[in-house]
Amino acid sequence: MNPSNAHTQNDILLELEDIHMSFGKVAALSGVSLKILKGEIHSIIGPNGAGKTVMMNCVNGLYRPQQGNIYFKGQNINHLKPYERAKLGISRTFQKVEVFGGMTVLDNIRLGRHIHLKSGIIRGALYVGKTAKEEIEHRKFIEEEIIDLLEIEHIRHKPVGMLPYGLQKRVELGRALALEPELLILDEPLAGLNLEEVEDMARFILDINEEKRWKVTCLLVEHDMGVVMDISDRVFVLNFGYMIMDGTPEEVQNNPEVIKAYLGEEELYATRA
Repeated sequence: MNPSNAHTQNDILLELEDIHMSFGKVAALSGVSLKILKGEIHSIIGPNGAGKTVMMNCVNGLYRPQQGNIYFKGQNINHLKPYERAKLGISRTFQKVEVFGGMTVLDNIRLGRHIHLKSGIIRGALYVGKTAKEEIEHRKFIEEEIIDLLEIEHIRHKPVGMLPYGLQKRVELGRALALEPELLILDEPLAGLNLEEVEDMARFILDINEEKRWKVTCLLVEHDMGVVMDISDRVFVLNFGYMIMDGTPEEVQNNPEVIKAYLGEEELYATRA
């Protein structure tokens, strides 16, 4: 990983430039700028209401910022819709699990492959030749790569709605990986998980980021500070729409403004005493 003061434009996968986003009189983001380098895990932290999810919604196209620009691989993507950004290589999981409960694990994950399908409607209906071969290749990728990685072989044919919450989270992650993204946005992937599930999910994120087969850049929004500080290359701190800092985990942990945002003025003075 290049140090932050030495990276080139080719190292930057995602860039937010002076992003402003308001809802009525409430400013959710006020002049936020951020650069995500290829191959890193870049986390975003901040108190509830800091603007973290709004920021993610701007990146994947659910919201269009009222001011500022978003660049992905050097291309301005302000005008692109969510599915168009997905085609470029941006995938996402959500705070609350978004799965199809009546469908099986396999079918939920298969939905993430739709942007890679090339067969037309007629060939798809006939299911012959290239269409059948394409289906076999996609199925092989899902079953041998994603299901194996996430250790969900034993539930592959079960309806997702009948699974425990922690396994549903894995299925949603699997569907996001099915797009084969270059940038994976993870919005509170550890929320609602028990200790063992948290450890498993943190391991999966590291594998997705580090393993040669994947090497996916991750943009992580998370409240579990222990995990954030353990697995992140850099940490971006938001406080009610404003950036406090962007630095290494060690720099963030020792920054008085970050401590103040999380603990409050009185506790900050107590820590200094």
